[in-house]
Amino acid sequence: MALFNEGCGEPAAKGFTEEQEALVLASWKAMKKDAAAHGLKFFLRIFEIAPSATRLFSFLRDSDAPLESNPKLKTHAMSVFVMTCESAAQLRKAGKVTVRETTLKKLGASHFKSGVLDEHFEVTRFALLDTIKEAVPGMWSPEMKNAWAEAYDQLVAAIKQEMKPLPSA
Repeated sequence: MALFNEGCGEPAAKGFTEEQEALVLASWKAMKKDAAAHGLKFFLRIFEIAPSATRLFSFLRDSDAPLESNPKLKTHAMSVFVMTCESAAQLRKAGKVTVRETTLKKLGASHFKSGVLDEHFEVTRFALLDTIKEAVPGMWSPEMKNAWAEAYDQLVAAIKQEMKPLPSA
């Protein structure tokens, strides 16, 4: 649900302030050029916290490759990290999560099919914040942590709304 800022008529995502937007945009700009490396660190952190999470990814189940050199994980990790960060960067301007509706439906369906639970989203949230803190240590602050947490929470809420099987064609 979009809210309007008093006096300026611009949509603003619920609970996402102009200051939070500025923190997210500045940190994303600093991380963007190394998105692939940060994305991989993000997923390796998830698996360090919750090793059993590897079973949620079909492309990891039959792989003998070490996680840090698995080409499918590297591609997936970068894609997820970039989508998460881009969504956060657009949140206030768009007034909502900006992942394409078809992508959101597919994300919801794949998370549903894989058996993703609230605890998985919590581990992922922690790993994301930890990865960003490590990526931009000189910029990191409690305010930045709160900004990224709010953006992540809104993305997760949008995914959870779509966590059901895709209708058969």
